[in-house]
Amino acid sequence: MRILNASDFGELIKTTRKKSGLTQAQLAASSGLGERFVRELEKGKPSCQLEKALLVAKMLGIKFEVNISLDQVDRPHE
Repeated sequence: MRILNASDFGELIKTTRKKSGLTQAQLAASSGLGERFVRELEKGKPSCQLEKALLVAKMLGIKFEVNISLDQVDRPHE
């Protein structure tokens, strides 16, 4: 699945949570976060904290791989 924005990430979290048979409350409790955060994350709220979002993904067993070469990264002018 390609993650291009917060909505895509939220959909991934929601789909994986449901396949895992977890409620939002259960996922929140196992992640040490509030239900409100999980709801907002699943809705694709763009201002969710990345560290918390990655913690939720980890609890669901989601792993990320970044494919980029250093040639593609814009470097500040020195």
